[in-house]
Amino acid sequence: MLHKTLIASLLGLALVGCGQQDPQAKVSAALTDGVLLPAYSSWQEADRQLAANAEAFCAGSADLSAARQAFLGAQSAWAGLQPLLVGPLAEGNRAWQIQFWPDKKNLVQRQVEALLKNKPQLSADDLSNASVVVQGLTAYEYILFDPNLDLAQAEQKARYCPLLQAIGKHQQALAAEIVGEWQAKSGMAEQLKTFPNERYADANEAIAELLRVQVSALDGLKKKLGAPMGRQSKGIAQPYQAEAWRSAGSLANQGAALASAELLWHGSNRDGIQSLLGDDQADLAKRIDAAYQDTRQRLAALDSPLGELLADEAGRTALNELYDSLNRLHRLQESELAKALDVQIGFNAHDGD
Repeated sequence: MLHKTLIASLLGLALVGCGQQDPQAKVSAALTDGVLLPAYSSWQEADRQLAANAEAFCAGSADLSAARQAFLGAQSAWAGLQPLLVGPLAEGNRAWQIQFWPDKKNLVQRQVEALLKNKPQLSADDLSNASVVVQGLTAYEYILFDPNLDLAQAEQKARYCPLLQAIGKHQQALAAEIVGEWQAKSGMAEQLKTFPNERYADANEAIAELLRVQVSALDGLKKKLGAPMGRQSKGIAQPYQAEAWRSAGSLANQGAALASAELLWHGSNRDGIQSLLGDDQADLAKRIDAAYQDTRQRLAALDSPLGELLADEAGRTALNELYDSLNRLHRLQESELAKALDVQIGFNAHDGD
C-alpha cells in the first residue's frame, strides 16, 4: 500500500514537472514575464535616460524642456511600479530613495538647500551619505520645476547641476541594482515562477502578495488624491500636499499606476489575477472590469492639472467623483476579490497615514 502511494506521489510530481502547473503558479509566472519584468525594465530605461539627460542638460547640449521631459518619463515609470512593489524594491527603504511623499513640511526644499550650502561641489558619495529626502525624484522635481528657481540663469544652473547629475546617477544605479536582483539566478523572477523557494512556500503565497500589493497601491492612490483634496483636513484643500504639485504630474501619475494595477488584474494576455476566478465568480469579474473602466474614464476626462481643479467648484466635484470611483474599485478588490481568492489582506503600508 505504501509502495503504491509512493508511486502515485512520484507520478504526481512528474506531471507537475512536465508543465502541468497549478493555476496560481501559471498566473504568477505569466505576470512575472508579461507584466512585472517589462515594467521594471521600463523603469530602468527611464532612469538611464534621466541620468543621461542630466549630464546633457548640465553640459549645455539639452535644454530645460528636454530635462523636464526626461524627469516626467522617470516619474511615470516609477508611478507604474506602485502596484508591482514586491521583492527587492519593497525592502530596505529603497522606495524612499526614489520618491519622498508626503512632504508635509517642505523638507525637500529645505534639505536640498542645506545640502548644497554645505556641499557646493556635491559628489555622488555625498549624495549616497545624505538623507533619502534629497536622493530621489522629488528633489529632482524641485530643482527643475520650482517656481522660485530659474535654471536659465547660469549661476543657478551651476549651483543645482551637481545635485541633478548625482540624483540621475543614483537613480540609474538603484534601478540597475533592483533589476539585477530580479533577473539573477534564484532572484525575484525565479522565485515567482518556481515553488517552493526561500520567499514563497507555494504559488498561493505569491498570488496573495501580488494581490496585497495591488490593493495597497489602490489605497495609496486614494491617499494621494484625498490629501490635496482635504479629505484629511476637514475639507480644506491642500494643493501642496499633491504628489507632484510642482510638475503638475499628480493625475498623470495616478493614470500610470491605475494602468499598471489593471494590467496585473488582466495580465498581458488575459492571464492575470482575473483568470483565477471561476465561472461562478463571473459577476465579480465583470464588476471589477466595470470599476476599472469607470475610474479610468473619469481620470481621462480631467483635462486640467490637479491644482487647477482644486480651485474650481466643478473641478472639485469631478475629483470627488473620481475619488469615490477609486474607492469602489479598491473596496471591490480588498474585500470581495480577496475573499474569492482566499487571501487575507491585513495591514498595508498606507494604514495610519
